[in-house]
Formats: sequence, structure tokens, C-alpha cells
Amino acid sequence: MLRFEVSVEDLLRSRFALSPALDLCLLLRSLAGQDRPLPRAWAARLLPAFERLRRETELDAALALQAPQGGPNFVAPPPRGLNQTWADDLAVIRATRLEAARHEFAAAVTGPSARDPRVRAVLDSPDAVSRIAEAMDQAWHELLAADWPQLRAICERDVVHRVGVIGEHGWATTIESLHPGIAWRAGGIEVGFFRGGTVRLAGDGLLLIPSAFVGHIAAHLEDPWPRTLVYRARGTAALWGEQEIVPQPDALTALVGRARARLLVALDAPASTSHLARSLAMAPGAVGDHLAILRGAGLLVRARSGRSVLYRRTPLGEALVAGTS
Repeated sequence: MLRFEVSVEDLLRSRFALSPALDLCLLLRSLAGQDRPLPRAWAARLLPAFERLRRETELDAALALQAPQGGPNFVAPPPRGLNQTWADDLAVIRATRLEAARHEFAAAVTGPSARDPRVRAVLDSPDAVSRIAEAMDQAWHELLAADWPQLRAICERDVVHRVGVIGEHGWATTIESLHPGIAWRAGGIEVGFFRGGTVRLAGDGLLLIPSAFVGHIAAHLEDPWPRTLVYRARGTAALWGEQEIVPQPDALTALVGRARARLLVALDAPASTSHLARSLAMAPGAVGDHLAILRGAGLLVRARSGRSVLYRRTPLGEALVAGTS
């Protein structure tokens, strides 16, 4: 079992972040058969480009760094916050010192990959870091960049939901909602299906990262990462086609129309117009028009949160969705 010892100071310093580089690594692992399989439609769409990149770029060297339980830190640097971009991550990857990268190569590259002449030629070269960074950048643009706005919207909505749970029910409920195997017990967070003993956060807090590609839960326990839990973002199952993108009860659809029914049901957590447009693949202008009508009917309210305006269902909207589901 893995247990995080958590103090009051740790809770004050715990925070959320997004990690484009980590999701790219998880996607590459899935495409290479090293991790949770992708849904069939996603695999069919991405595998041809993935295999071509393996032939035409140094991507196999980057894949060789992915150990069974994770990968080297330099290709997935710790994120700074919710505004993290791939450009931010790529700059950190490219700035990695060769000596530090080679230390990670020695620890991570084992088995057949360590003996692959093409992989070894990259890892042993004086420009290994830049060659791996370039392969990662090409993989990002060909495999993930087009889907990232939608994936990011799902993760951002997840954070909005979790922050709301913290405000209403506290940290214990929020942590336990990340996964059924996580429990808050006696001042600590226990992950029953991990090995790792007891980890003290020592006043640094816990970093929480929603991900579209993690299977269930992952953890970072070693520097330079802060102590981290990576969890599956809410809405990912719908994205993968494990259920309808948004359930649309017939009665609700008949009452307000298909598009407005999708929006109303999707607002199980507060969201902005842009988040809804990206996650539901709808035009922002159309989303705004539908939200205005739903708000005028008393089914939604809106409130400003930082730079965003978030919409949420009113009690009438909640009752309408609950009564037709």
C-alpha cells in the first residue's frame, strides 16, 4: 500500500495542474502496447501515423525510455499549473543537460531496447536530447495536437468540478472521489493497490493532475517531481465511446431540442462556453445561443470565475434532467 502523510500545511499547498507532456507519454505507451489499450476508433486513427513516425523519426529512442512503471522525468517535466502548454514542456525538455539525460538513460533503458543499434545510436550521441525532443515534438503535432483542445477542456472541467467538491465537502471527499481504491484515513491518503510505503509530503502539498490517458491512477514519488497523483478525468469514458458522449433522455430532447439537451445534461459540473464547445465538438456561437435560451428559461445560471463565465444548472434544471434520465 502507498500512503501519503498529509498535514494541514500540505492541504494548503496542494494544487491542480495539467501536463501535455505526460499525456503524450501515456498516449505513446498505449500505442506501443505498453499501457492501457486505446479505444478501437482512436487506435485505428492514430496507429498508421504512429508506425510511420517510428520508421521516419527517432521516436523509438523516446519509446525506449518508457519503463514498465513510468518513464524518465526529462521527457515529462513536472508542470507548473493549469496553463501548462506543450511549448512550455518542450522548452524544458530541450534544456535538459546531456549528463542528466544520460543518467536517466542508464536507469530506464533495459532489455531489447538497450541493444537496439538504432536506439543506441541516438542515446549515445552528443545531441541525444535534441534528437529525442524533436521526435517528441513531431509526435505531439501528428498524434495529439488536433485532439488536445477537447482533451484539455475535459481536464479543465474536471478541475472545476473537484474545486467545487472541495468547497462543498472538503478535501477528504475530493480525494476519495478520484478512484474507488483511494481512501482518506487517519490524516493520510491511502492508495491500496500501490506499493510504496509511507510518503511524507513535508509541507509541500500534493500535486493532482487529471489525465485523458491514464488507466486509473498513477503516482510520482521522486524528485524533481513533487509528490503527485495522476487520475482519470471525469468525462473521459464518454470521450472514448464507453458511453454516449452525452446521454440524451428522449423526453428532455423532445422538450428542449437535441443540442440544448446535450448542453443541459453536460453541465453536471460548471463549465464555460468554450469548454462546452470543445468537449461537445459544437460551434462556440451556437453554444452561446443555446445557453442564453436555457438561462432565459430558468434552467441555468451563470457566474464569473476569474476570466471565465461558468454556467451551471439551477434546481429547476437539475430536476428536469433527473426527471427524464
